[in-house]
Amino acid sequence: MPPRFSRWTRTGGASDNHIAREIHAHREWTGPWIRTGRAARMLHADPDAKILVTEYLPGTLVQGTDSASDMDTYVQAGELLREFHDQAAIEDPDYEFRMNTKVLAWVDGPHRIKPETAETLRAMVESWPTGAATCVPTHGDWQCRNWLVDKGTIRVIDFGLAELRPAAEDFKRLAVQEFQWHPGLEEAFVSGYGKDPREPEAWFRQRVRSAIGTAYWAHHLGDADFEAQGHRMIADVLTEADITGVRG
Repeated sequence: MPPRFSRWTRTGGASDNHIAREIHAHREWTGPWIRTGRAARMLHADPDAKILVTEYLPGTLVQGTDSASDMDTYVQAGELLREFHDQAAIEDPDYEFRMNTKVLAWVDGPHRIKPETAETLRAMVESWPTGAATCVPTHGDWQCRNWLVDKGTIRVIDFGLAELRPAAEDFKRLAVQEFQWHPGLEEAFVSGYGKDPREPEAWFRQRVRSAIGTAYWAHHLGDADFEAQGHRMIADVLTEADITGVRG
């Protein structure tokens, strides 16, 4: 294993937008985690050349280990996320409009969503509000594949999707994966976070967008398993809408 303070280098191709987001996150938002050894310190960055160099961060990937179903992992993950989110809160007057526009473009794009389902989704999205949302620094891919564990301590990697979004956005990956697979993890995570930021109607909109986006992008990438997950997510949110009457 590399020594504790060796370097880690990431590079990107011409079309890679993740490096720019990752560099921005290191410059603006990772400070609280760096001070406690929970994230790597950036040593060098060149956005134009798409190069990022950080310290090596010790630990083993949580995904695929016993830590992926351990309650304490999720308590720590909730605590870390709350610390990240609490750094800033910005009112974005056009957030809902932009997100609705983006998801409607996915509905219109190439995918394998059934036509009648796509029309149901379109009508639903077109009925949604288009106003403001409070946005905070979010990781964007908050799940155990982006956490390391080192002697019981959880650390964080991969800021390529970091961006200002509503806090609940960082709950959406876990909600369709780890929270469903292992009873009690959702409660452990929320206890670490300190509160539940998921307002029902906004949370429903976020999950519908995520479901459509998953089905669309997985088809684009040729990832059959991920695409199937997207279709399951769509079925789940439509069933929920029928049962609860919540439609965003």
